Amino acid sequence: MKMRRAQGLIYALSAGLISFYAISQMSVAGTLSMGSGVDYSSGKYGGTSETSVTYIPITGKYETGDWLYKLTVPYVSVTGPANVTPNIGLAVYANKNIRTDAGLGDIVATTSYSLINSRSKNVVVDLTGKIKFGTADKYKGLGSGAIDYAAEVSIYKILARSSIFASLGYKVFGTSQGYTLNNALFGSLGVSQKFGERTSVGLIYDYREPVTIWSDSQEMWTLYLNQKISLKWKAQTYLFSGVGRSSPAVGGGAMLTKKF
Repeated sequence: MKMRRAQGLIYALSAGLISFYAISQMSVAGTLSMGSGVDYSSGKYGGTSETSVTYIPITGKYETGDWLYKLTVPYVSVTGPANVTPNIGLAVYANKNIRTDAGLGDIVATTSYSLINSRSKNVVVDLTGKIKFGTADKYKGLGSGAIDYAAEVSIYKILARSSIFASLGYKVFGTSQGYTLNNALFGSLGVSQKFGERTSVGLIYDYREPVTIWSDSQEMWTLYLNQKISLKWKAQTYLFSGVGRSSPAVGGGAMLTKKF
C-alpha cells in the first residue's frame, strides 16, 4: 500500500514538472507562476462511515494580456467506503468496504479571458473554460475516469478596499462505465476585504446542483486568508464546511505560490 502511494506521488510530480517546463518556455512574453499545497476534507456523504481525502496539487499559471492559462496536476489519497468518489460524493452502487488508495488525480486545464477589465468602474468580467482529464484511476475510486467540461462567467466589483464577486457555470460530465452523472449548474458568491497592502480575508459560498440519484445539491462555505509574502511569493490558507450529504463536512488547506 505504501509502495503504491509512493509510486502515485512520483507519477504526479513527474507529470507536473514536465507540463510546467513546457509552460515555462512561454514565460518571456507574459507572467508565469507556480504553486503547490495541500487540501484535506472529511465527510460521510450520506453514508455511515467517514471518507477522508488528501489532495496535493502542483499548479502552473501563465498570464499574458487578457488571457490566463492554468494547468493543475494533483496527487490524491482517499480513505473510506469504495462507493465515494472525490468531487462527486456517493457515486456508485453500495459498497461499504473501507479502502485506502492513492495516486495521480484528475489533471485540469483552464483557460480564462478577461472580457471586461474597466479600471474606471473597477469591474472585471472573466470567461473561463475547463477540461478535466480522466487521469485518476476509477478502479481505485480516485475519479470517474471520464473527461469533463465546464464553462463559467465571473464578475468582480472593487469597492475601495473591499470586493464582491460572483460566478455562474455549467459542467458537462463525460461518459464512464459504472457512473451515471447528471450535468449540473454551479455558482458562487463571495466578499473580500483588504487589510494593508499584503493581507486580505474573504468568505465564499459555493453551490452545485445534484449530480447523481443518491446526492443532493452541494453547498460549501469557505473562509480564506491571502498573504503576500513578497513581490514574488504569496500564501493562502482556508477552512471550509459543507451543507448536506453531498458535501464534505469539514476541511481546509494551504497553498504557496511563486511568481517568476
